[in-house]
Amino acid sequence: MTDLAQWAADRGVRFFLCNFTDLFGVQRAKLVPAEAIAGAQEGGAGFAGFAAWLDMTPADPDMLVMPDAESAIQLPWKPELAWVAGDPWMNGQPVAQAPRNVLKSLVKKTMDQGFMLKSGVEPEFHLIDADGTDISDNRDSQEKPCYDQSALMRRYDVIAEICSSMIQLGWKPYQNDHEDANGQFEINWDFGPCLETADRHAFFKFMVKEIAEKHGFRATFMPKPFSHLTGNGCHVHHSLWTADGQTCVFDGEDEMGLSAVAYHFLGGLMAHGQAICAITNPTVNSYKRINAPATLSGSTWSPQSVTYGGNNRTHMVRIPDGGRLELRLADGAANPYLLQAVLLAAGLDGLERQLDPGKRLDIDMYSEGHKVRSAKNLPLNMLDALRIFEKDKYLTAALGSEFSLAYLKLRMREWTQFCQHLTQWERDTTLDC
Repeated sequence: MTDLAQWAADRGVRFFLCNFTDLFGVQRAKLVPAEAIAGAQEGGAGFAGFAAWLDMTPADPDMLVMPDAESAIQLPWKPELAWVAGDPWMNGQPVAQAPRNVLKSLVKKTMDQGFMLKSGVEPEFHLIDADGTDISDNRDSQEKPCYDQSALMRRYDVIAEICSSMIQLGWKPYQNDHEDANGQFEINWDFGPCLETADRHAFFKFMVKEIAEKHGFRATFMPKPFSHLTGNGCHVHHSLWTADGQTCVFDGEDEMGLSAVAYHFLGGLMAHGQAICAITNPTVNSYKRINAPATLSGSTWSPQSVTYGGNNRTHMVRIPDGGRLELRLADGAANPYLLQAVLLAAGLDGLERQLDPGKRLDIDMYSEGHKVRSAKNLPLNMLDALRIFEKDKYLTAALGSEFSLAYLKLRMREWTQFCQHLTQWERDTTLDC
């Protein structure tokens, strides 16, 4: 195990952000001086769980977050500081509802079955004004702004610094682009074991926000920050490998380049497609992105039903190439750890029961989806998604009963708060009733 004190001394690191991610995907941290990191590595950094989005009370004892030294990242834009992901413990046991612990439990189960999930994520984000009212570039106004070179160059300094930081970290980023919405961007990097991807996804969101702020902007991963523009998705490319990480077991000889294992895994995603929305699309705002009307560019690029196709972006799952699948359902609000965990849980059920994903649909689901009578629709709102998740006994058990109960309780509380909120639309349509 890496000695973090020595690691810091070798690199000139003065402080550590000892980090954990709560149920809502909020990153929590304590700033620990390098002189004290040995104590934190041995005994953990103390937190009151009730003060974060975890289902705890003020009467619960200290929650000790144990840093995972292998996840430590020295900040390229502030090298005196390092970020390290941690695992919450309480009363000598891992906190079962903590998202990183949920994922680690499923990773172990997968390894016990002789497999490893490797994945890569594509988190989209908007660069907006510091006050959050509009995109940051008022010249970025094309109807179809995707890949717009001029708009990309106007934000070159921000995007280049983010990408350069990723190169320095060894993530192997391979392309940066202006996405389908005005003010929207995406940076792609190499795939890896799903826990590593989740850690990097969490750090990526932190890094993008910090560097954007450094340049006078604000970055948002909000699923639908502007009603007329395409929302922020977070597509997940994934494949199963042998436990040693050497052989991709999704590789096959059929016309799509997939194996029977890949189709069984896909069968799990299809079987639990509606229920996983509670995790992959976790907020009230998430449902403004899926099932949405066409945006300014002409397409939402988000799914509407539980279907899969070949190299076709109108489905929930796309098969872009042999040996891998792309889940296009998730959005920018998805918790990085729970996103990987629910994907793994659903896929493992497909393997265990050798589920059939059904027929591949080689059609445009946006224009011809109404012809497919057997396709399940995605939930229309957060409440529907939570109720479907609650009824999915396999998925709630696979993610852990303690986690599932805590997650449902806190998200239902959020839904109630939303319902109690009086909107301007209600006043506009009902004031003169």
